[in-house]
Amino acid sequence: MGLPWVRLDTQFPSNPKILALTAGKHHKAAFVYLCSLAYSGSHQTDGYLPSNCLPFIHATMADAKKLVEVGFWVPAPGGWDINGWHEFQVSSEENLKRREKAQKAAAARWRTSQKGQLRGISNDA
Repeated sequence: MGLPWVRLDTQFPSNPKILALTAGKHHKAAFVYLCSLAYSGSHQTDGYLPSNCLPFIHATMADAKKLVEVGFWVPAPGGWDINGWHEFQVSSEENLKRREKAQKAAAARWRTSQKGQLRGISNDA
């Protein structure tokens, strides 16, 4: 299971790269960038975007070229890397560790609640 969300800086609308895109009337490319963050998070690609994902993030090759031009994406074999992904987003490995830790904690709470019920003790107090 991928990330249920990705981090987005509150200064995103005034990011110089966004301002460059919007000044050039490339609003769609800015939207594509947001979709690329969501795609990478949900598919656990750690910022990698295979070239065949373009239709799924509402992108064209022209959008991809524009995102490379302003520095949001970096060309990579078979696609692109999202510039700064590892700096701002949780890695797939870290997400897995967090999930495993949460599952263990939930299982421990459940076992504790079951022991109390077997003894006739309510944990609702």
